[in-house]
Amino acid sequence: MSHRILRIQQIDFQWPMENPFIFCAHHKDFYPKGDEHQGPSVPLSGRQLGEDFAIKDGFRMYHGTKIPGFPMHPHRGFETVTVVTKGFVDHFDSKGACGRYGNGDVQWLTTGAGCQHAEMFPLVSSEEENPLELFQIWLNLPAKDKFTTPAYKMLWSEDVPVITISEHDYNPKTKMTIIAGSYGGHKALMPCAASYAANESSRVNILLLEMEPYAMLTLPAISATCNRNLYYYEGDGVVTIGPEEVPSSRRIKLDAAHPIEIANGSKVSKILILEGEPINEPVVSYGPFVMNTEKEIRDAFSEYQHTHFGGWPWHRPDPVNPKGSGRFAKYMDGTEESRP
Repeated sequence: MSHRILRIQQIDFQWPMENPFIFCAHHKDFYPKGDEHQGPSVPLSGRQLGEDFAIKDGFRMYHGTKIPGFPMHPHRGFETVTVVTKGFVDHFDSKGACGRYGNGDVQWLTTGAGCQHAEMFPLVSSEEENPLELFQIWLNLPAKDKFTTPAYKMLWSEDVPVITISEHDYNPKTKMTIIAGSYGGHKALMPCAASYAANESSRVNILLLEMEPYAMLTLPAISATCNRNLYYYEGDGVVTIGPEEVPSSRRIKLDAAHPIEIANGSKVSKILILEGEPINEPVVSYGPFVMNTEKEIRDAFSEYQHTHFGGWPWHRPDPVNPKGSGRFAKYMDGTEESRP
């Protein structure tokens, strides 16, 4: 193994993470046509509804019982970055905010001192299938920001930087979506104000790559302390990193002190890159809470039991927006915006 490749590891649904990242799940479901309630128009018998994480007929219901997704649940002490490449997500939270986003949109939610939210996957089309693909990435917050006021921000697909890279004019190309950080002078949109990624010294990069057959890409050196991980999540061939040929469904941990070249094989390959300087503090996590001490975890559970982080202003734990809703966001301060 090359000294610049520190580890290669197989990946499945939930991927192994490295500080400052905590968690990443890759959701890819082939949902059928939707019914009048935006749930699947097929029978749901034979499923463990409420805990349906096994692929059956191409999709999962997750914690949903009528509509797939994740009904109301709490978080404290970190951020969720939800990247939806196909399909839609309906957002509702305990601060009164809601929205619908998808097909390239990114939601950045800083949970901070604590909030509840629901993430449901409405099957908006009754005329055709409703495929869904998304990544949910958890990014830690340093101790000084763990009790920041919760906030979320939409990074709409029309505004998210997407660049095309060719190492040489005649080479095949790589399409790169810059969700956080920068590459080659191109900068991502700003995340929430209290985000760890908002500080350039954190060197947080979240990059999605789609490499054409035989495309090449060079990742620049960052620092000896930065954690750099590639997740080769989709492809029928191999990518060559340094001297190593790596098949798909692999995590590749790299030494970020050195530049490294990625050479794609004969098929299209898709890669997620997560990079960042570690937060050099203790990490204690339990379920939906990520803090610095066990006492803070106990306090989080106690406060949630007493306050429910602001309660739940919606009429059901798994709400969805009306079927005809477009992409929109109503924020915690009451402001609203919409996209076509």
